[in-house]
Amino acid sequence: MNDVTPSHAADLPTGPDAAGVQPVPVESWVLSDVAYARYHNPHGVLGAHVGEDGVTVRTVRHLADAVAVVTQDGTYPARHEQEGVWVAVLPGDTVPDYRLDVTYGEETTRVDDPYRFLPTLGEMDTYLISEGRHEELWEVLGAHVKHYNGPMGEVEGTAFAVWAPNARAVRVVGDFNYWDGTASAMRSLGSSGVWELFIPGVGVGARYKYELCFADGSWHQKADPMARATEVPPATASVVTDLFHSWQDQEWMDQRSQADPHAGPMSIYEVHIGSWRQGLGYRGLADELVPYVKEAGFTHVEFMPVAEHPFGGSWGYQVTGYYAPTARFGTPDDFRYLVDRLHQAGIGVILDWVPAHFPKDEWALARFDGTALYEDPDPQRGEHPDWGTYIFNFGRNEVRNFLVANALYWLQEFHIDGLRVDAVASMLYLDYSRKEGQWHPNQFGGRENLEAISFLQEATATAYRKNPGIVMIAEESTAWPGVTAPTEYGGLGFGLKWNMGWMNDTLRYLAEEPINRRYHHGELTFSLVYAFSEQFVLPLSHDEVVHGKGSLLSKMPGDPWQELAGLRALYAYQWSHPGKQLLFMGQEFGQGAEWNAENSLDWWILDDPGHQGLLHLVRDLNAFYQDSPALWADDFSHRGFEWIEAGDGDHNVLSYLRKGVGPDGRADLVVAIVNFAGTPHEGYRVGLPFAGGWDEVINTDAVDYGGSGVGNLGHVEAEELPWNGRPASVRLRVPPMGAIFLRPSRD
Repeated sequence: MNDVTPSHAADLPTGPDAAGVQPVPVESWVLSDVAYARYHNPHGVLGAHVGEDGVTVRTVRHLADAVAVVTQDGTYPARHEQEGVWVAVLPGDTVPDYRLDVTYGEETTRVDDPYRFLPTLGEMDTYLISEGRHEELWEVLGAHVKHYNGPMGEVEGTAFAVWAPNARAVRVVGDFNYWDGTASAMRSLGSSGVWELFIPGVGVGARYKYELCFADGSWHQKADPMARATEVPPATASVVTDLFHSWQDQEWMDQRSQADPHAGPMSIYEVHIGSWRQGLGYRGLADELVPYVKEAGFTHVEFMPVAEHPFGGSWGYQVTGYYAPTARFGTPDDFRYLVDRLHQAGIGVILDWVPAHFPKDEWALARFDGTALYEDPDPQRGEHPDWGTYIFNFGRNEVRNFLVANALYWLQEFHIDGLRVDAVASMLYLDYSRKEGQWHPNQFGGRENLEAISFLQEATATAYRKNPGIVMIAEESTAWPGVTAPTEYGGLGFGLKWNMGWMNDTLRYLAEEPINRRYHHGELTFSLVYAFSEQFVLPLSHDEVVHGKGSLLSKMPGDPWQELAGLRALYAYQWSHPGKQLLFMGQEFGQGAEWNAENSLDWWILDDPGHQGLLHLVRDLNAFYQDSPALWADDFSHRGFEWIEAGDGDHNVLSYLRKGVGPDGRADLVVAIVNFAGTPHEGYRVGLPFAGGWDEVINTDAVDYGGSGVGNLGHVEAEELPWNGRPASVRLRVPPMGAIFLRPSRD
C-alpha cells in the first residue's frame, strides 16, 4: 500500500466534505497535472494516504457520474474534487485493502486502484540500472504479469517499467484503457530515470505503448524498448506476454554447460526463417526444418535476426524490438518450442544479434524521451552514413546495460547456444564509412571507438561467464588484432570470427575459368598464412548470394555439370580447411537463383539428380566431418594442418594433411587432395606420412553425387617412395573439379 504524504500540501480548493472531514490537502495545480497525467509522482497524490482525519483516497475518473471506495468494512462515497479527480476519506489510521465502484450512467463497475501498490522495482534494481550492471534487466523493465493476495482477494495485473530519464511525464496507453493514458500515469523512481506503474486487470495479450511528454510539452507514443512480445508488423504496439513453455532440453543444456564448442565440430546451416519455406511459423519449422537439418548432418542452425523489426526487407538487421522474437512467425513461446525441438534433435542454435545500430522509426528507440537517449548524441558518432540508422551510445551505462542484458536474455530465456554479432567492424572504427572531416579521433588521437571496444569486451566476457558452453561469434571484416583473444589480454573476447578473407579469395579464384586459375593459385593458399591468427569460421553466407551477386552455383564457370562439380569441390575444400564452416540455406543443394527473401527456396530443383547428388555429398561431408577429429579438434593451431603440396598451380591442385586427437584420445589423420582444374589427373603422385593402405573415404566425383566416377575404387596402397618431402607416396586418379579424402585404413 502507498502511504506517502503529498509533497505539495496546501488548503484544498473545495474545502472539507459535508461531515467536516478534511482530506489530505493537495495544491490545485498539482491536482490539475495529476488529472491529465502530467505529474512526475502521481502516487504521491492518488491512491491512499494517511492524514489527520483518516485515510484519504484519490482517483482520476474523468466523466464518471459517481465514485465510491469499497472496503471490507463498508462503502464510502467519493466526491468530485477537480478536473476528474475524486476524493474520499476513510476512517482510521491504516490503509485498508479497497476497490473502487465507478458509475457511468446506469452502469457501475468495480475496479482496482493502480495507485495503491508499492513499486515493483527495488532500490537495488534502480541502483544496478544506473550503474549499468543489471544482468537480468528484462526481469524488472518492460511489462510483467504480477499476482498479489489481499483481504479482498487475489489481484492479477501487469507491472510496467520504462527508462526515460528526460521525459517530463510518462503514461501507459493500451487497449485496456482505450489508448487514453490520463488515468494511467507512471511514477518517476528518482535519479534512475525509471518510470513505473502496476495496472490491475491487465493480462497476457494486452497491447500497449508508453506515452511520453517531451521537454517541450508534446506527447509521443513509443513502443516498449523492453517489450518481450509485439504486434505483427506493420502494427507497432507492444504486447504483454508471459512464459508458459515447458522446456524439454535439459539433457542438451547439461551437456552444453560441460562442453567447449570451440574445440568440437561445428557445421552451421544459416537460415532466414521467412523464406526457407514460406508459410511456416516457428512451430511449422519445428516440424519441417528440424528433421531436414538433422538428416543433412549440420551441427548448428544459425538464424538471421529474429528480434522484432518493422521492415521485412531488412532481413531483421534493423531492430526495433530487441527483446521480442518477431511476431510474424508466432509467439515467444512458439520460438522457444522451435529451439527446444532443435536441441532435442542434437542441433545447436546460433542467433544473429545486431548491437551496432538501430533504425530511426519515431515510434521505437529513436529519440526515445525526446533526447538522444539510446543513440550517441555526437552526430559524427551517432548516425551511420551507409544504413541511415542511429548508432548506440556505447559509453552510457544504461545503454550498455540494455545491450549486454539483451545478449544474456537470448542465451538464458531462449536457451540460445551462441550469438553471431553483426557488423562488428562498423563498431570498432570511428572513421568507418566516413570521409575526412566526418569523424573526430578518440582521446588518444586514434580512430578506434574505445567505448564500443569496451562494450564488446563486456558483452563477450559476461556472456561466457553467465552461460558456460555458449559461443560468441564476430562478423568482423578487417584485420583488427585479437578479435578472438581473451579480454584479459586486451582482446575482444569472441570465441570465433568470420573469415571474410578466405571467403573473398576463394570465390574470386573460383570465378576464374579453370584454364586461368594457375595464375591465381596464391589466392587459395594465402588463407593459410593467417589461418591461425584468430579462431575462424569459414562463411559462405547470405551476403554472397544477394544484391546481384547470384547464387554460389552461378558463380561457378562452365556448363551445368561443371557448375555442380565446382560446388562439390568447393564444399570439400571448405569442410577440410582449418576452421568451422557455415553454409547458407539452399546452397546445400545448389540453389540456382539468387536468394530472394520474398520467395521460398527452389525446392523443386531437387527433382534433378545432380542437385540431389550435391545434397547427398553435403550429408556425407557432415557425417565424415563429425566422425573425424582431424578436421576439427585442432582447428586453431598449426599443429592440426600441414601442407603436402601448396605450389602446384599448374595442375590447380592443393594437397594437405589434417590431424587431431578426439575427446576419446584417438589420433586421427585425413589427407585432402582438391583439384580445381577442369580435367582429371591420372597417376598424380602425392606424398604421404607412411606407406600402407589408405581408404578413399570421400570422392566428390562419385556417381552418387552426380560426378563422372573418376576415382580410386575406395582404396590405395602407398609405397615407400619419398615425395613432397614425405617418406611415402601414392599414385592417384584425381577427378576433374573434384576432391578426394584419404584416411589410413583402420583394418
